[in-house]
Amino acid sequence: MHASDISILARGRLEVWPRGLALRPPWLCGTRALTAITMLTSFHLAAAEFPEPQWCDVFTTGQEGYPAYRIPALLATRQGNLLAFAEGRAQPRDHAENDIVLKRSSNQGRTWSALQVVAEDSTNALNNPTAVQLRENGRVLLVYQRYAKGFDEHRAESGLQGARICRTFMTQSDDEGVTWRRPRDITVGVKRPQLVTSTAAGPGIGIQLRAGPRAGRVLIPFNQGPYGQWKVYAVYSDDGGQSWRYGDTAPDTSQGFANEVQFVELHDGAVMLNARNQNGVKLRKMGVSRDGGETWARLREDPALPEPACQASILRHPTGRNAGLDVFLFSNPASPWARTNGTIRLSRDEGKSWPIARVLYPGSFAYSCLTSLPDGSVGCLFERDDYKKITFARFTLEWLSGD
Repeated sequence: MHASDISILARGRLEVWPRGLALRPPWLCGTRALTAITMLTSFHLAAAEFPEPQWCDVFTTGQEGYPAYRIPALLATRQGNLLAFAEGRAQPRDHAENDIVLKRSSNQGRTWSALQVVAEDSTNALNNPTAVQLRENGRVLLVYQRYAKGFDEHRAESGLQGARICRTFMTQSDDEGVTWRRPRDITVGVKRPQLVTSTAAGPGIGIQLRAGPRAGRVLIPFNQGPYGQWKVYAVYSDDGGQSWRYGDTAPDTSQGFANEVQFVELHDGAVMLNARNQNGVKLRKMGVSRDGGETWARLREDPALPEPACQASILRHPTGRNAGLDVFLFSNPASPWARTNGTIRLSRDEGKSWPIARVLYPGSFAYSCLTSLPDGSVGCLFERDDYKKITFARFTLEWLSGD
């Protein structure tokens, strides 16, 4: 083990993590009750000069009307507001009369609004909040799925009509998430009419392309069933979300199935996907599209990104006016055994390598979503402590990289 590594005992296994282990119990918002565990190396002495992450619990089990919260999505708007979405659940399971709920922050996550219900549908279950904001007019689009009561991804039927199919809806806000329009059914544009049963957006965020011949295109990452035979693909709109089309599924001959997925844009307008690997080796799957998500190169496993089969987040983060200096960030439970050791990684070569990694939360850590904040720092909304809380953490690139 190198001097810049640290080993910890996690659930009976010795795990080694590079560049230090930062532990801060997020019991309180702000900077109170903070603790750091570091090694006395030159790296850690330098890193200690940078401020530690700030924390705030956003959704807590049993509070504000819901017995459980799952599936975080986080969006920083162009006016500097933070929108934190989740599923408010009647029970701690995937299809339990879920509503899509929201909290807003206008001070970069230091404090949060009261809970707001964005979408509800009687006893049916709403799932997989996935958000994106349009550059042209600031409109926020939110995509999610609906399962009729008694039907879930195991029992959903194929086709585009009928009470037993999985449907996809979109709602939108023109005032930074304060109010939302009546949801619109977009199932026909996002689901293949035959064989496909379940569909799932993200969960997390969508993207809008900035470069290349398809600049302006809005992309929402999707996966489709049948259960146990998942495939990933892009749903895209060239008219600001008025209409939607779906691209080809990504070819995959490696072990396991690509499942919950996120996208990130490369400097030339190409799109890279990063997906959960279900029933395969404990590594993330990735692939690239050169035509705006219409087709994909064959997927491959990324040996630098271990996972226990879980959703994760990937983000292009600006570091200045020159897009060529942007970095990629990645968050997930970086353990092949369990949803623990929530780690943030940094790549300066658009995901070809991930040389920088730091543990944000070493305990129970599941789904997460990253966003870029107006002051250049980074926000991460993540599930922790066996899904008891969804917590927001704000950190700087200097804390992550030590330089």
